[in-house]
Amino acid sequence: MIKLTDVEKSFGNNKVLRGVNLEINDGETLVIIGRSGCGKSVMLKTIIGLLEPDAGEIIVEGKIINLLSKRELYEVRKKFGFLFQGAALFDSMTVGENVGLALTENTNMSKADIKNIVAEKLEIVGLPGIEEMNPADLSGGMKKRVSLARSLSTNPSYILYDEPTTGLDPVMSDQIDDLIKELAEKLKVTSVVVTHDIFSVYDVAQRVAMMHEGKIYFDGSPKDLVESNDELIVGFLNRTRKENDFN
Repeated sequence: MIKLTDVEKSFGNNKVLRGVNLEINDGETLVIIGRSGCGKSVMLKTIIGLLEPDAGEIIVEGKIINLLSKRELYEVRKKFGFLFQGAALFDSMTVGENVGLALTENTNMSKADIKNIVAEKLEIVGLPGIEEMNPADLSGGMKKRVSLARSLSTNPSYILYDEPTTGLDPVMSDQIDDLIKELAEKLKVTSVVVTHDIFSVYDVAQRVAMMHEGKIYFDGSPKDLVESNDELIVGFLNRTRKENDFN
């Protein structure tokens, strides 16, 4: 389980997280929604220790990660895969080198074993045989898939997705959503998806948390979200639907 208790985070005078309380259960797919700037991505980065909270606790498998040493935090991070919003591939490396980077840098595995794992993970995300291609030659959707393959290289227990469908057309967005669902079912990983795409909520979420002004405003099932009469929730869903219709 991942648990956040009264987590706060500010950047100068900008208080982004204002006391976040949230539990993420093993094996579930939690989708986090909310307006831009409400703290979704910041919260995601505090979970993995990329950002240190100013107050509160973040507990992963019983360990308060914001109190761990760098070495201890590094060990916890090995349990996580992180799909960054912009894919964050290294243009100077081939696809194969990108996917195998964590194994090359942090293990004593042979090149042959790393090559086999890279091929396996690219197969899982539906991109077999592209190891020698360069990131510059890939479409936006392919880059997201390669980044996801890289996240899977260490066999994580948790996968964190930061806006996985941003910048993609509806068809490719649906394919990414299908892949998130498939990985959750096949690999039994805990998935946390930050998104603006309301259709992703319908497609992949087992549970939804909505953030507002740096706190968790709603926590429940997709059905409860859609059927809510709360003025703030209804307004958010209507705006999001209109944006998607326009796009």
